[in-house]
Amino acid sequence: MAVLSVDLATRRWSDLGIVVLEWGAEGLVNCEIIPWNDPGLVEAEVLAGRLNHLCGVRGIRVLLLDGPQAWKSRSNGLEHSRVSERQLNTAAKTGLPGMVKPQTYRPFAEFCLDLYDALCRRGWNRLATREQPGSLQKQNQERVLVESYPCAAWKSLGLKPLPAKRRSKVSDLAEAYGALHALIPFTTNRPPNHDQLQAIVGGLPGLALEERNTAGARIVGNPPRREEGHWREGFIVLPVPPRSSLDLLWLH
Repeated sequence: MAVLSVDLATRRWSDLGIVVLEWGAEGLVNCEIIPWNDPGLVEAEVLAGRLNHLCGVRGIRVLLLDGPQAWKSRSNGLEHSRVSERQLNTAAKTGLPGMVKPQTYRPFAEFCLDLYDALCRRGWNRLATREQPGSLQKQNQERVLVESYPCAAWKSLGLKPLPAKRRSKVSDLAEAYGALHALIPFTTNRPPNHDQLQAIVGGLPGLALEERNTAGARIVGNPPRREEGHWREGFIVLPVPPRSSLDLLWLH
């Protein structure tokens, strides 16, 4: 089964990194890059509808998004961030509702929360547990939203993170692509740009989650929950490195 990974953006549709990942022959990860070059600004409600439609057409049940799914809990013991953000030392922090660090991060954070909510209205649910879901019937029906964080995903694999897009050079992209490909063989239907490569590395743990393989992903943070009318906390999920090039932890 395939999973969908999205490197989010709020300005141009062409800035979205959208990749469908699935296992191919001989342990390869097949990555289908899907370009959306529509005019206009990205709107959360419209994007939710398009992602939901794409997943429905492809039979996808795991959707990974690289943005915050909730605000921090008032009782998590931290001043400015969710537990997952503190554990991963994320560059930006999501505090109590409406509060973020740095302040310039707020429009993106609110866009992401709106997107998660819009997808939930379409039948999706935030990943709620580190353990495998209950019955097999429930596993086959549930559609799960998973928060990714590409910067930490590179580190979790033991690789140098891809520099931020505005600072990244062609040589940085080539180096990161080569290092990732050497560790986890994958194919793409076209050369990935910065956003698409980030979606690939951020989406890798989704393959393990889709197979209910808890050993194939690292799940960080506290479960999401409703508190004072808002969603709070939530997990961030990272890939784990294979023990060797011939023994990927995720292979079924």
